[in-house]
Amino acid sequence: MYRILNLSIVGIVIASMLFALYYLEAILLLEPCPLCMVDRGILVAIAIVCFVAFVHNANGIMRWVYTSVATLLGLLGVGVAARHIWLQGLPPDQVPECGPDLSYMLDVFPLGDVIKRIFTGSGQCAEVSWTFLGMTIPQQTLLLFIGLIILVIVAHMQSGKR
Repeated sequence: MYRILNLSIVGIVIASMLFALYYLEAILLLEPCPLCMVDRGILVAIAIVCFVAFVHNANGIMRWVYTSVATLLGLLGVGVAARHIWLQGLPPDQVPECGPDLSYMLDVFPLGDVIKRIFTGSGQCAEVSWTFLGMTIPQQTLLLFIGLIILVIVAHMQSGKR
């Protein structure tokens, strides 16, 4: 069950990335903001950890390591999504100014400045460009991260059961 749940997490992340790349970007023509790009990077990192956990199928301390790393990444994702939701909820006069896009920042600024600017967010991150069932993309992403954290913990709890 541990391996199946880890592989399921990988599948969920792949499905969410395909949805973002092919539906949101290719069909709806929505450009991801810097915080969306950070969320995507965290999702990919969780998928990599869970895929390694699936392949390794370790016992003992290594299962704790995989669970801890994936959970910490998920919590980081929750924080980024929460920040994004907060930016979207600001009154228009309090929204930070829009900054340059991510590729420009990576070309021009030192990496430390880019990371700081990304996590701070910009006016672009405050735009609500699409909703589903009344939820914005960051709200949906927050639910995704919470769901993945729960699955990671459930997978770990299955480690002792045969």
